[in-house]
Amino acid sequence: MSTQQAANRHVPVMVERCTELLAEACRRTEAGRVPVIIDATLGMGGHTEALLNAVPRAVVVGLDRDPQALHLAGQRLHRFGSRFRAVRTVYDSIDEVAAELQENEILAGVLFDLGVSSLQLDEAERGFAYSYDAPLDMRMDSAADSEDLTAAELIAEISEPELKRILSEYGEERFSGRIASAIVRERQKAPLRTTAQLAAVIDSAVPAASKRTGGHPAKRSFQAIRIAVNRELEVLTRAVPAAMDAVAVGGAVVVLSYHSLEDRIVKRAFTARTTSSAPAGLPVELEQHKPTFAPLLRGAVPPTAEEITANPRAASAKLRAVEKTKPPARNT
Repeated sequence: MSTQQAANRHVPVMVERCTELLAEACRRTEAGRVPVIIDATLGMGGHTEALLNAVPRAVVVGLDRDPQALHLAGQRLHRFGSRFRAVRTVYDSIDEVAAELQENEILAGVLFDLGVSSLQLDEAERGFAYSYDAPLDMRMDSAADSEDLTAAELIAEISEPELKRILSEYGEERFSGRIASAIVRERQKAPLRTTAQLAAVIDSAVPAASKRTGGHPAKRSFQAIRIAVNRELEVLTRAVPAAMDAVAVGGAVVVLSYHSLEDRIVKRAFTARTTSSAPAGLPVELEQHKPTFAPLLRGAVPPTAEEITANPRAASAKLRAVEKTKPPARNT
């Protein structure tokens, strides 16, 4: 795939608003140092390209566990030279990446664009989509040295109660019990190795009346299994607080989420740092109880109708952003 093809097939979600928020954070924190933004979910580099164009002094460090994404983004962003640095890692290692910044650099912002990327959805052989028949993989890191289980391996090994929990919790699938039972029955006959096999088993387990609306019956289950394979919610639960710890005073943490489970984790992490921790009824708010972050937006901001028309994948997006207002108080 050429650099131009990568740019054409990937339209970054809410790119202008994300860029504006992070550019403002760069101006607040710069003070003679080089502002650095960590793009924690680099993908094909659309948000990073916009940031590098908008803030000429900024450096962007792009993180991704997918070697193919790093390669394509590297080609796309080659013209920015040393202003772009790529790191192959899972994004809950933000603290380690931030610790490697140079003395003249300051972490001005962190951007998360969560969920599965256009690259992974569009590459049929990656096994993310129920609409293509492909090996049942779903790993964001599908390199030969990856230690992650494939979706096929996960389904082959997991217990029925745990599979039901994953489908119910991660996919909000109301027929999770029926689907889990059907998968276990089928795997006893022969391993499920392809997306078509799995989609057919799920389809057979969902009552006909429920398939008349709501899209493909495998949609929620595929989402749930993908989240489990990549440990997405576990990683996110660690990563957002790590980003908030690492960013400089005046810096911003900006998050695009695409379903309620992601947004709930982000909202919880942001609320914990933007509200007072003082016990109710305390007459004087002590310094250690004061918030260390302030909201940059009023709650979760959806994309505009124009953005959804330009990029239908933006339809479910929610944008949240906070600014670090002061360092946490030290216990003495």
